Amino acid sequence: MSDSPTSEPTSGPEQRRPAAPACASASDAPRDRLLAEVAALPSLPGVYRYYDADGQVLYVGKARNLKKRVSSYFQKNHGGTRIGHMVTKIARLETTVVRSEAEALLLENNLIKTLNPRFNILFRDDKSYPYLKIASHAYPRVAYYRGSVDRKHRYFGPYPSAWAVKETIQLLQKVFRLRTCEDTVFCNRTRPCLLYQIKRCSGPCVGLVSPDDYARDVAHAERFLLGEQQEVMEALQAQMMAHAERLEFEKAAEIRNQLSALSRVLHQQAVDIGSDKDADILAVRVQGGKACVNLAMVRGGRHLGDRAYFPSHVEDAASVRAEEGEDTEGEAPDAPIEVQVLEAFIAQHYLESPVPGLLVLSHPVSGGLLQVLTEHSGVKVTAVHQPREQRRVWLEMAQKGAELALARLLAEEGSQQARTRALVEALDLSPESLDSFRIECFDVSHTAGEATQASCVVFENHRMQPSQYRRFNIDGITPGDDYAAMRQVLTRRYAKLAEAVQKGEARLPDLVLVDGGRGQVSVAREVFEELGLDLGVIVGVEKGEGRKVGLEELVFADGREKVSLGKDSAALMLIAQIRDEAHRFAITGMRARRASVRTRSSRLEDIPGVGPKKRARLLQRFGGLRGVAAASVDDLASVEGISRELAEEIYRALH
Repeated sequence: MSDSPTSEPTSGPEQRRPAAPACASASDAPRDRLLAEVAALPSLPGVYRYYDADGQVLYVGKARNLKKRVSSYFQKNHGGTRIGHMVTKIARLETTVVRSEAEALLLENNLIKTLNPRFNILFRDDKSYPYLKIASHAYPRVAYYRGSVDRKHRYFGPYPSAWAVKETIQLLQKVFRLRTCEDTVFCNRTRPCLLYQIKRCSGPCVGLVSPDDYARDVAHAERFLLGEQQEVMEALQAQMMAHAERLEFEKAAEIRNQLSALSRVLHQQAVDIGSDKDADILAVRVQGGKACVNLAMVRGGRHLGDRAYFPSHVEDAASVRAEEGEDTEGEAPDAPIEVQVLEAFIAQHYLESPVPGLLVLSHPVSGGLLQVLTEHSGVKVTAVHQPREQRRVWLEMAQKGAELALARLLAEEGSQQARTRALVEALDLSPESLDSFRIECFDVSHTAGEATQASCVVFENHRMQPSQYRRFNIDGITPGDDYAAMRQVLTRRYAKLAEAVQKGEARLPDLVLVDGGRGQVSVAREVFEELGLDLGVIVGVEKGEGRKVGLEELVFADGREKVSLGKDSAALMLIAQIRDEAHRFAITGMRARRASVRTRSSRLEDIPGVGPKKRARLLQRFGGLRGVAAASVDDLASVEGISRELAEEIYRALH
């Protein structure tokens, strides 16, 4: 089964069918060509994408019958609905024929995550899940791990948070006394460490436990993580009795202590232990145009915690889905928004994350979706939406978590919207809409003129937009000249934008903040005058008396008098938030650039095969470039991702 847009279909016409742009001329010919493309579509399963005249993807959908589904959009009068608004924007379409509905579902959700269409429910999670790793070794090490897994080591999880992994590691230390030290430390110990003294490690580094006994502890730990707690206790009891019969009372006492520790752990966690070893609990809550899916994880019979997800485009996507009518071929177009959100999450989340055999759900989902998950993962997936006993307790906890997380989000967004409105009113601005109100803020940072960097941070849609932040390395100025640095960064940022603004192809930010008083504002005014831009958008944030927070004054480039908003002003709170974020972003970039120059880390960057991730692992393992240079080839090769050949290359380059 393939989920690639370029996969070969088992039958049917060519996969990709782009239509001519609908904006090619003022006549109806482009629209006619688009309709001709639709009429020529095959009656086969597949995925379709709609694009606007600017090439932005509007919607991604799947269909059992491409011709029937896509035709329905153009054969009906949708009026002023959201789906009607979308159809008027369609300039071209692309389709991909697939072999089955399962392939269509996988491809659809891969494209949604990649293309971020406006009219699809989209879940984004840039954070990978952490795992507990038992590293392959004569004396295996238990460790926290985040990243892609391999077959060399044993991995348990995923866990919803780093805290859950670290708590589990502490539990394994108490009961099974497994080591957590790095191999470089383990191989160079001459006496046991503090963890041995406090009975959190059995001391394999100095031979205080035999390989067989340690391997038995590792096996018990693995069975414990898999939820076989009772089996582990029975095995330990059998070992204890065997040692006692052989009059090996010291070993029997050690196992007795293990049993006691394990019993205490199980007693403390009794509320979490259930009959299900692995399960995911999913609860959805929709309110105020926003949605939250709360995912709780049960692994090895232990409830590990939860994590909340907030999708985007909920209202637009739900409206389009509801208005598709009967042409969704039995896919419940009128399903409640909660079900649509939950199905979107399940389809997108489990494309990249392992799925357990049991899903406990707050709302029922389609059987076809579960079947596709089973085929994709190779694990028989079942779902329960009206659970009993322990499963009901888990679901109620997840539902409460979703409710609280969504309430917190709405409160935060309401507060941010109030701040945006307060700022617009305080400065007497008239943006097209509050949601599109855009602020760009600039700051300059350096250390006595060294490694000067400027930052530009963006506030839009009532929140900071980190993906749009930019840093500028400032060169060719007198060290420490902040005015020259500000002139350079503003010129570089707005020179090309000014040309696009004059052509009507772009727009200026509604507000440009510079961190500084009249001097910085004068520089900004000169740059904007040279570029022919509106001076009214420039505002300087001048520190007040004693540089105290809350006493800042606003300085304008168009000649208006300075404004003092007052320390309790919501508008000033927003300005301070944006200004502080610009300062943080600038200073972290400056420090990184300064450290790079001072440590000459470019020596590692110049080695072929050593990218950012491997370089970070090397520096973290050995504490800096000096430590890397002092390491042997064997030590270098012990770092994850560093082969023997690359270790030798690094050693040669640094010596």
